[in-house]
Amino acid sequence: MNLEVKEKIRIKLESFDHELLDASCQQIIEKIQTTQSKVVGPIPLPTKKRIYCVLRSPHVNKDSREHFEIRIHKRILDIYPSTINTAHSLININLPSGVTTTIK
Repeated sequence: MNLEVKEKIRIKLESFDHELLDASCQQIIEKIQTTQSKVVGPIPLPTKKRIYCVLRSPHVNKDSREHFEIRIHKRILDIYPSTINTAHSLININLPSGVTTTIK
């Protein structure tokens, strides 16, 4: 039996700033397209929102509180490499410092 194995590289990007995240996705897509590989995405995942409630005063006025939130934006890119150079070009990409990447 001759089964064709399709390899896939999945890149998961996370950031607090959605504009920085979109710019990083575009940078990766432009770099990968030069190697003639197929790119699927960026696929937006649901934004995770954490809300923290903090008392304004340490001793009195328990009714006076502040709410702070952190939003974590996520994107997924699926890359179907055509050559070995695709993986090497992924390693050499310089992304901004606010973007976390996971490559599988």
